Amino acid sequence: MALIIGTVLSGSNNVFEVERDDIEDIYSESHTEEEIIIHCTLKSKRLKVETKYYNPLAPGDKVQVELDDINKNKGQIISLIPRKNQFVRWNVKGRCPQLLAANLDYIILVTTPGQPDFRPRFIDRELAQAEYQNLTPIILVNKYDLAEVQDEDFQVRLKIWEELGYKVLRISAKTGEGLTELAELLTGKLSALVGQSGVGKSSLVNVLDNNCVLKTGSLSQKYGKGTHTTTKGTLMHLHLNESIVGGMQNVYASIIDTPGVRRFVLHDIAAEDLALYFREMKPLIGKCTYGMSCSHNTEPGCKIQEAVYSGIISEERYDSWKRICEEIKTGSWCD
Repeated sequence: MALIIGTVLSGSNNVFEVERDDIEDIYSESHTEEEIIIHCTLKSKRLKVETKYYNPLAPGDKVQVELDDINKNKGQIISLIPRKNQFVRWNVKGRCPQLLAANLDYIILVTTPGQPDFRPRFIDRELAQAEYQNLTPIILVNKYDLAEVQDEDFQVRLKIWEELGYKVLRISAKTGEGLTELAELLTGKLSALVGQSGVGKSSLVNVLDNNCVLKTGSLSQKYGKGTHTTTKGTLMHLHLNESIVGGMQNVYASIIDTPGVRRFVLHDIAAEDLALYFREMKPLIGKCTYGMSCSHNTEPGCKIQEAVYSGIISEERYDSWKRICEEIKTGSWCD
């Protein structure tokens, strides 16, 4: 049995598409889909991982594959190579954690000023999860051509995130605004697009690569036509549009397009630990009069409350932190 290392592109119902890592220059048109893609099942019914996930593997995972002796396009996944990182959410319906992507350079949190409505606490939850998992988050505001960008509260939120050191990209897939900066960020990297349904993740992919057309229920990409639905994530290699990379040819980026999320529920973060994953609060943890037992709500001598009163910590983020803490405690997640 021949063994190879590969990267999971997509999968559902324990059937996975895996890209061979032992083929040089996978972008070359001389390579066919049959040469690069292996259709795999799991060697055993349950892959051994640390946590019982809703899905055992995610796009971006590195795996060891045992090739079929007769059909080299088929194989069995026999082991998972340890991940350098992962992005997870709690799947409410499945009542277990769900892997969205693995081995990322960036997690790109896509939002809009409107259509659908701007939801800053949704982003704050994603940021906390990214901080917990030591990922580099990028906030991407799509549809920046909409009139809602003039809203004062919306602009205040963007400024707060930027002042905390988060990179905020202002993008319009419709007008082209910000696409060059986005392409520069993505070049040569593996990034995942995460956000609620309707924020325009597929539209962004379409304008980044003219040859990649994402529509509801269909996908055309480097490897030919395949299935792309809102129920599973897919790793794609984009041949970036020359018009947005200064006329350069053969510039590539790898993108994981994840399913739209209606509610982003935190995984493995306790309410009493949430402040550790709010950048502005973390340095103050343990410095309150009541030390680590301070709830940061009503206690005298609370350094976090003092920072809010003095304007060091924004009231918007403090309020977001309190609401998310309550959601964790009660298990009732709101918008």
